[in-house]
Amino acid sequence: MRRFLAFMLLVAAGLYPNGCDRAKNQARVEDSPQTQQMITALRAAYAAFNRGDLDAALEPFDAQIEWSEPPEFGGGTSHGRDGVKQYLTQSRSAWLEGSSEPEQLIPVGTRIVVFVHARFRPKGSDSWRDVRLADVYTVRDGKALQMLAFTDRQAALRWARDER
Repeated sequence: MRRFLAFMLLVAAGLYPNGCDRAKNQARVEDSPQTQQMITALRAAYAAFNRGDLDAALEPFDAQIEWSEPPEFGGGTSHGRDGVKQYLTQSRSAWLEGSSEPEQLIPVGTRIVVFVHARFRPKGSDSWRDVRLADVYTVRDGKALQMLAFTDRQAALRWARDER
């Protein structure tokens, strides 16, 4: 029986040689200096968005970024920095005042999940709106290639963990 178990372990190791390495590599990606640089860049992008500096807000994004918002936020997908800038300009133009603050940034493999607290007062309104959401950025070569916004933070984490 011991020989059979030992044999099965060797077979399993041969069939799945990268299983352990993949987990280690993913952990290294999450803890890498590049990931920390991207987290810093994303924090700066939210700060730039809040002060209305959209050119600075777009800095961490790849030139061909794909930006997707759920229907609750107006929905749709924007492509490229120009498309994202147009979307963000339109989004901010509906506010009389407000901010979009990153509360927590969570590296998950090649993605960074950002828990965001948006607090704003729409034009023509006396009341403030509080929204807690999550933005998930897919990163490669130090730039965000994709951003997908979620109204449900746990759904965002599940999606980010579903590495493709």
